[in-house]
Formats: sequence, C-alpha cells, structure tokens
Amino acid sequence: MGLPALEFSDCCLDSPHFRETLKSHEAELDKTNKFIKELIKDGKSLISALKNLSSAKRKFADSLNEFKFQCIGDAETDDEMCIAKSLQEFATVLRNLEDERIRMIENASEVLITPLEKFRKEQIGAAKEAKKKYDKETEKYCGILEKHLNLSSKKKESQLQEADSQVDLVRQHFYEVSLEYVFKVQEVQERKMFEFVEPLLAFLQGLFTFYHHGYELAKDFGDFKTQLTISIQNTRNRFEGTRSEVESLMKKMKENPLEHKTISPYTMEGYLYVQEKRHFGTSWVKHYCTYQRDSKQITMVPFDQKSGGKGGEDESVTLKSCTRRKTDSIEKRFCFDVEAVDRPGVITMQALSEEDRRLWMEAMDGREPVYNSNKDNQSEGTAQLDSVGFSIIRKCIHAVETRGINEQGLYRIVGVNSRVQKLLSVLMDPKTASETETDICAEWEIKTITSALKTYLRMLPGPLMMYQFQRSFIKAAKLENQESRVSEIHSLVHRLPEKNRQMLQLLMNHLANVANNHKQNLMTVANLGVVFGPTLLRPQEETVAAIMDIKFQNIVIEILIENHEKIFNTVPEVPLTNAQLHLSRKKSGDSKPPSCSERPLTLFHAMQSTEKQEQRNSIINSSLESVVSSNANSILNSSSSLQPNMNSSDPDLDVLKPTRPNSLQEEAVREDTSTPFRKAKALYACKAEHDSELSFTAGTVFENVHPSQEPGWLEGTLNGKTGLIPENYVEFL
Repeated sequence: MGLPALEFSDCCLDSPHFRETLKSHEAELDKTNKFIKELIKDGKSLISALKNLSSAKRKFADSLNEFKFQCIGDAETDDEMCIAKSLQEFATVLRNLEDERIRMIENASEVLITPLEKFRKEQIGAAKEAKKKYDKETEKYCGILEKHLNLSSKKKESQLQEADSQVDLVRQHFYEVSLEYVFKVQEVQERKMFEFVEPLLAFLQGLFTFYHHGYELAKDFGDFKTQLTISIQNTRNRFEGTRSEVESLMKKMKENPLEHKTISPYTMEGYLYVQEKRHFGTSWVKHYCTYQRDSKQITMVPFDQKSGGKGGEDESVTLKSCTRRKTDSIEKRFCFDVEAVDRPGVITMQALSEEDRRLWMEAMDGREPVYNSNKDNQSEGTAQLDSVGFSIIRKCIHAVETRGINEQGLYRIVGVNSRVQKLLSVLMDPKTASETETDICAEWEIKTITSALKTYLRMLPGPLMMYQFQRSFIKAAKLENQESRVSEIHSLVHRLPEKNRQMLQLLMNHLANVANNHKQNLMTVANLGVVFGPTLLRPQEETVAAIMDIKFQNIVIEILIENHEKIFNTVPEVPLTNAQLHLSRKKSGDSKPPSCSERPLTLFHAMQSTEKQEQRNSIINSSLESVVSSNANSILNSSSSLQPNMNSSDPDLDVLKPTRPNSLQEEAVREDTSTPFRKAKALYACKAEHDSELSFTAGTVFENVHPSQEPGWLEGTLNGKTGLIPENYVEFL
C-alpha cells in the first residue's frame, strides 16, 4: 500500500489522523535518506572494487603476455603456433576491455555519486529544515493558545480582543508554515521518483556501454576464436586418440541409470499400505501397486524395501470404484477405499501423503465419500441442483438482468440477511417453485436477489465446481501459459456432472453479461472473480494453503467468464497428462497483452472524491474492452434449452450429497463454527452506514475475524468493539 495523500485542508484541523499521516511521510523520508546514504557508500565501494578489479585484470593480462610456450622438438605445427600465439591475443583483448572499464569508472562518480549527494543534501535536507521550523511553530502556537485559554474572563474587553487578535495571527502563521511543510514533504516524495532514479539509470547506461564494448571486442575476436578452437580440438584428438573409447566406456558406467528411466506404461504406480484382516485383528501391509486406466487393472505386489523381498503373492483386480475415506471414519490418514469387480468387499488403502492420495484418486477417477443415510427423508427447503434449483437461479438472473444490471456494486453489495432468508424461503417453497413462469416481485431489492443467488449456491451439498476437481482447477490457474490455463479449465469443466456444468454455464453467461455493463455497475471480470471464486470453488478443508489459493480461485472464475462461449459451447481437446502439465508450468508465457485473469485483482471499494472517482472509473472502464459482449435475452433463451431432465438419476451427483442442515440458519452457524478466528488487515478505508458495521482506515488490523451470517461480510473486533467488515475490503494476515 502507498502512502496516503497529505491534504492541505487537513493542515488547518491538525487532527491526530493528519499527524499520523504526516509522521508516515516523515518516516518514509528518513528511510529514503538512510537508503541513499547507504547507496552512496555502497556506490563508492563498488567504484573502488571496480578499480581493484581492473588493476588485477591488467596484471593478469601482463602475466599472459609474458608467458611463452616451449614445444618439444625443433619444429611446431600450425595448431601449436596458433595455441602459442593465443596468450598474447588474450592479453590484448583484456587490456582493451580494461581501458573501457577505466572510462566507465571515471564517469561513474559524476553520474551516480554526485547527483545522489546533491538530492540528499538539497531536497531531503530542506525537508528536515522545514520540519524543524514546523515543530518550532507548533510548540509556539500551542503555548500561546494555552495561555490565551487561561486568560480570565474578567479582563477588559479591549485586552481580550487584543489577545484574540494575537492568537489569530499566530494561528495564521502556524497554518502557513504547516502548508509550506506539507508542500515540501510531498514535493520531495514526488521528486525522488525521478531525481533519485535518474542517476541510477545513467550509471546503468555506463555499464551497458561497457558491456557493449565487450560485445564488440568478442565479435572482432570471433575469427581467431574459431581458428583457436579448431587447433585445440585437433591437438586434443591426437592426444586422446588411444584412450577415447576406454574413457567413453568408463563415463557410461559412471552415469546414473535413473537419468535414463523409461516412460512408465502405467497410469499410476507407487507404494501403498493395504489393510488386511487377520484372525487377531487388522494389519497394514506395504505393497507396490500399479494401475492401468484403460483396462482398470490394479496390481498389488507385497514388498518391503527393508527386507528386500516380496512378502506374498501378486494380486490383480479390476477396479469398480474408488472413494476417499473421511478423516473421522478411520484412525489412519490419507486413506481411500477401492471396490473391485472380481473381489468381494472393500479394499482400504493408505497413500504416503495427501498429495499421493490425490494422484491415486485422480488416476482412478475417485469420488468423495457418501455419508447420507437419510437421503429419502430429507426435509424440504434444501438447496439442490434439481428443477427447483434451476428455477430459482433463473428467476434471480432474470430479475437482475431486467431490473438491476446497471446497479453499482452488483453482487458485491449484500442484502439484509433476514430479507435474503425470507426470499429464499419463498423461492424454495414447493408451491411457488413449480410456477416457472412467475417472476420475482419488484418489491424485492436487487441486492437481496443477488445475495439470495449467492446464498443458494453456498447451500448446495458441495461447491458447484465440486471438491474433487478443486485442486485441479487451482493447478490449471497456476500454469504460466494463458492458453494452457484456458485449455485445462475447458477440459475440467467438461468432466463435471451434467447438472453442475449446466448450472455453471447458466451462471457464467449471466456474469459475462454483468461484466459487459461494468461501466455502469463497476463490476469488472476481476471483481466478479473475487465475489464468486470462494463460492464456486470453496475447499473441503480450510487451511492456510487453501486461503493462499483464493486468488487462483478468482482467476479460474475470470477465465470462465472471459471464455464462456468457447468453454461451454465447444468440445475440449484431449486433456493433458500430469507430466505434460508439469512441462507446461516450466514454459514461459507467450508475449501477449495480459488478460483480466493475468492482471492483479481489482477490488471494488468505497468512493472518495468526485475527481478521483472519475479517474478511477475511467481506469476500470478501459480494463474490460476485450470482454465478450452478450445480451440478457440470449442468455435466458440459451439457458432454457439447457434445462436438465430432473427425473433422471445422476450417480456423480449422488456421491456428493452429505447430510444437510435442517434450516438455512443452521447452515450458516455450521460454517461459522468451523472457521478459525484470525487477524486481518484493511486494504481500503470504509465508513460505517449502520451501527452493526465498523468504520476503519486503510491498514487497520482487526482481531478475531471470522465469517458472519451476513453473506459478503466478515465479523471482527477493533478497539474492543465487534462489528461487520466487508469481506472484499480486507486480507488475512
């Protein structure tokens, strides 16, 4: 975060906030002053070191020039004469290069040291003098003001008026000195951006000139270098002729065989511990397992590296299903269950780590566990991807696009929780939910409708983009090549169950339409990613690593919005393997202008002054020129064509239906109690509009921050007061 601006209008108030802001600027100037002082010292040391280096290289060149090769025999070959001449050629090149270095060193003091010392003395020194004057006037003004306030009201009116006039004069003088000091501080802060950097640029230019001279010398030296290389090679070939093959064989024997490892024919292989039932209990036996996806064949070889031998017979089974074991269902970590076609019962396996389990489950197309014994008796009014769910989302989207597409802060500004819950109760009522043609009444505010849409998505048994693909989506967003990101996310979307994909398409079409109107609603693709990333891609367990990946969740949503037509309307290419993804990460990105998903996220925050807001709006408006435009009618028409068959059963969806809470309130409480309390820092200033909210400035640190029951808001403590904080205004520490 940058320094806050010093407003001239604050000089008159001389408030504690103004003093704190001024103190931060003074601290920055002191830091800059110390840095320049150290930089000057280091610069002088560098110049001295360069002189010593140049002297050492000249001495080295002289030594080369003085040495003469003496060959055996009374004649020399052409190759030997070329090699004997090389030392004198080396010495000549080094001397020429050091001549240019001396010119650079002589110029460095003038272009680097002198301007930095001048800036430090004239600019920062002047600011320090202004500070002394300002502190002196502050002390004088405060003293006179205290004396003036202690005057007795019984004194003559003329004396009191004279005292008032004197205080006014001192106050005016203090105000002028304050203005001059603030002006000087801000002037130095701005001047350092060019007067401080320009000498460094000039010094680097001198370095570049020196290196370019070396480049020219290398070009001139090229012909002799080629001739010398050939001569050296010929001499070496003659010397090594009789031992080259023997040495080659020795090198091959020394080579590490692991470097020549062949590509594995298996989809996944490695060590796993398999649970085996014995008459005295259960034991975990180490096996080396392989899996071939095409044939669904799992081979288990009991083997222990310590004993160096097999512990039993090999076993091969045909995979039927693979399911992750929840932590609370077994004492061991990293476990998953495998069902085989040709073997009764369940095979419980333990991977070596969480990442290892994820790779095995990904290879076997593993699913999340089914813990839903009360499936048939679930109460009404719970979120599902059924006809009611699609109807609710369509109604919300239709209301937003027809009545509130241009409202500022759309989807960021949250509605009142009680109103949101009431609207959801109405929409989820089986009597009204079946009336697909009924629109949401105009009495409901747009912010209530948008909050209801987000809350319904959070109420689903699992995130819309599914726990099992969450890590894969995050890894796709981390690929350096933008084309690879889009391609991998395209492939992952088409691996989602049909209903999930249809709902995601419906939502992304709508969000693209919202982003197309960002000039009015200020919700760019980046802002929408911030709002919907944690909702659609929430992790199964909240960890520090998961929190650090939130920015990549946002990038996934940005890519889906920007490329929604391609992702949802075209068939993806063959998905990349793990090895190919690993190589993609190593490739540098194409030199293309960054898209929204490659830019830093832009958070929508409270407006400041009119002039700054207009400037900010122009920046936001220009950042989305490349977003694909779409209209609301086309989205609604296309979404109706995607109406799923709600009577069909989807096994992929059944896997992800854990026991749901009995009410919306219970869902919110369950999420709150599972989240740790942490510290957070404010990114922007915010003024409270209600008693339940907190007012704060940028940089404020909150204690005990955790999700609140108000969608889009956090709850935290500041100076002993607990209140609500906008979730997009803070970052966790």
